[in-house]
Amino acid sequence: MAVDQDQGSIAIEAAILVPAILLFLLLVIAAGRVETTKGVVDAAARDAARSASLTRTPGAATQAAEESAAATLDQEGVACRGQQSINVDFTPQTQGQAGSVAVTVTCVVPLSDLVVPGLPGSTTETSTFTSVLDIYRAQTR
Repeated sequence: MAVDQDQGSIAIEAAILVPAILLFLLLVIAAGRVETTKGVVDAAARDAARSASLTRTPGAATQAAEESAAATLDQEGVACRGQQSINVDFTPQTQGQAGSVAVTVTCVVPLSDLVVPGLPGSTTETSTFTSVLDIYRAQTR
């Protein structure tokens, strides 16, 4: 009676390959989650710049930008931990020239929130968006 020398080799191959394939899939999911977070920060900057451009004063622009960015990040479930900053650069209108408002949103997101709970480290996402002020809107001084 001949004994098959290959018995059990499939089980050994599976024991080696399955963890490697699972690790690769987890890395792909992690990369996707990080990219999704970048898109949310981009949307927060865009929404903040648009909200700031609808205001009439630099102080109101800053407040509107902060509220809008926070609302967008919260709505999409992105929790900025540690460091979150919203910079508003308000360029006023001059005679016949439209002004603009540029908003930069920076968000530090822990990898434990994106990938696997307990994973150390974080990713910093930064996005800037500029919105033009309407030259025909009423101005207050």
